[in-house]
Amino acid sequence: MCDHQHAKGVTLWFTGLPCSGKSAVADRAAEILKNGGYNVERLDGDIVRQDLTRDLGFSKEDRDENIRRVTFVAKLLTRNNVIVLTSFISPYKAMREHARKEIGSFIEVYVNTPLETCIQRDVKGMYKKAMAGQIKEFTGISDPYEVPENPEMILECGAEPLEESARKVIQKLKDLGFVR
Repeated sequence: MCDHQHAKGVTLWFTGLPCSGKSAVADRAAEILKNGGYNVERLDGDIVRQDLTRDLGFSKEDRDENIRRVTFVAKLLTRNNVIVLTSFISPYKAMREHARKEIGSFIEVYVNTPLETCIQRDVKGMYKKAMAGQIKEFTGISDPYEVPENPEMILECGAEPLEESARKVIQKLKDLGFVR
């Protein structure tokens, strides 16, 4: 128990288009923090939808409910001095603002990757299906993504290596006094 670094809890909220690199950067930053002895939890869209929000689809209402539940979990963890890294498309500004208000200790990280790059990285072929009309309500194609207006961080994951993005996240936590 004693080998854990004591940190103030905070939620890093990674948002961006599908395949923008949210999970990859959050995973790498979490790894660095864990290696530094910090209490870290990852909340990722795919994993959460297997358990916590298995009952939800992708309509606007269901997406909002998905983020509502995740916000609740992140809030509990943050309050218990855990560094929480979430990676959700979370396309709607109102729900990200709700998360910020509820959680309090909150850093919005906008993963700003060009649509073309996201499409190239899409191993599951989701964009292709969405463009062919086979997937309805697909963010960035048939459903809107509302770009954050004042995120604490913007990562250019199309232009910089993963390691550099992760390093910037850790530096931000240091600058804000969440980690040493």
